[in-house]
Amino acid sequence: MAVKLNNIDRRILMELLNDSSQPLESISKTIGLSKTPIWQRIRKMERMGVIKGYTAQVDYSKLGFETGFFVLIRTSEHEVEWQRTFLEAVRNRHEVLEAYRLAGDVDYILKVRVENAEAYDKFYQALISEVKIYNVTALLSMEEIKNTSHLELIED
Repeated sequence: MAVKLNNIDRRILMELLNDSSQPLESISKTIGLSKTPIWQRIRKMERMGVIKGYTAQVDYSKLGFETGFFVLIRTSEHEVEWQRTFLEAVRNRHEVLEAYRLAGDVDYILKVRVENAEAYDKFYQALISEVKIYNVTALLSMEEIKNTSHLELIED
């Protein structure tokens, strides 16, 4: 069920999405409320599960992880035990940034970040040694065009 936020809460949330490290004082000036109500509204959104946590955005290429792949996985296995094994394998692989179960011809898609093609091959070999997969298609990301973690939440 969707949580209803008023426009002030949405504005606070947009401020946090743009820079969650900014001090309450900065958010307070932008929104036009004192720090205490801002803090109370943030805590309320955390309790409601709207805010799940705080992270830093990292440029992985600057750390040597220059190659991104989208890995499409098709399986002929749909038993609970297979799924448990697969999900555990995916969750334990540090190269996997995101993973989704899909409807349609492809069962899962993984967003993988590695140093190079050789590192991807090691990831691939490790994954298929842990769990039986019918078909894997790896798509090399040539260019990141957009990468954001938020939608525009302010209502007109």
